Amino acid sequence: MALLGERPKSRTRQAPSPAAHRPGKFSGLALAATGVAVAWGTHRLVPGVPMLTAAVVLGIAAAHLPGAARHFVRGHGKAGLTFAAKRLMRVGIVLLGLKLGLDDVLGLGWTSVAMVLGVVAVTFLGTWWLGRRMGLRGDQPLLIATGYSICGASAIGAVSEASGSDERDTAASVALVTLCGTLAIAVLPLLQHPLGLTDAEFGRWVGASVHDVGQVVATAQTAGPGALGDAVLVKLMRVALLAPLVAAVALSVRARSRSRSDAAGGAAGVSVGAKRPPLVPLFVVGFLAMVALRTTGLLPGGVLDAAQLAQELLLAAALFGLGSAVDLPSLTRTGGRVAALGLAAWAVIAGISYVGVILTY
Repeated sequence: MALLGERPKSRTRQAPSPAAHRPGKFSGLALAATGVAVAWGTHRLVPGVPMLTAAVVLGIAAAHLPGAARHFVRGHGKAGLTFAAKRLMRVGIVLLGLKLGLDDVLGLGWTSVAMVLGVVAVTFLGTWWLGRRMGLRGDQPLLIATGYSICGASAIGAVSEASGSDERDTAASVALVTLCGTLAIAVLPLLQHPLGLTDAEFGRWVGASVHDVGQVVATAQTAGPGALGDAVLVKLMRVALLAPLVAAVALSVRARSRSRSDAAGGAAGVSVGAKRPPLVPLFVVGFLAMVALRTTGLLPGGVLDAAQLAQELLLAAALFGLGSAVDLPSLTRTGGRVAALGLAAWAVIAGISYVGVILTY
């Protein structure tokens, strides 16, 4: 007990200096780099397994290995894994814009563009509405709808950044979309002939319905190079819709923030100076700038190849970080509803895109 008149000693601990976080960040980034190397090796040994899919699975596995989870994933390496999941994801999404030129989109024809717009709109709105009706937690309905309708885990990462979503919601959504996209690699090729699809129609169906770009490539290549080319073009059209969707989410978050600030300021009689989210996230501006740069045709093939490799490595590291945030025990508590939403969304996008391809090709 402190003596009368003696000032008690403060028990407040000083915040650790930035240098104190560096070893933890480096160890987490080293673990992510190791995961990327193993994912790359897995893809080389089994080409049917996309590197990004392998990276997510390895991240989930690392989170549930007792030693790795204690020392890296939930210990001093967590800062580095979080850095990979957030910062590296943004850079990877910016470089993703170099895959898409406006001439590629126009080359599809307006009927195909309209088909893609319809598929994305119906899948996004239907999945989001159903997820809310099923009572899924937090931003899971928004994130799952985004992943299914646009471009899988990359789109989930982009929208979660714009909306400030909880890391657990993001990780669970990535795990679900990755699982269903991986199943598509095995299931969709079996349906080509029973559905009466030519190789070109099958490619467009895959591009309109499969989530991640790597999963699209792995699925469509089973029908030959012609199908693969059509699949990638249709898929990149869906990727192009990532920018307006993220901008719309950012505007919605900004409007809600302004509304809460005005309400709080009115109640307290003062103006609330809380920082508002940016009108359009900087990485979305970068994505659009890369699309414009690709459209000019000024970049040589070697630069584009190097950028694609960097983009894949960065996104693999980011998805490993996101996978490491998946907590399977907590996921199982809502697993039934999440799985039901995933299967329903998968059926919707596959059915709508099939009808769209038949009507427009």
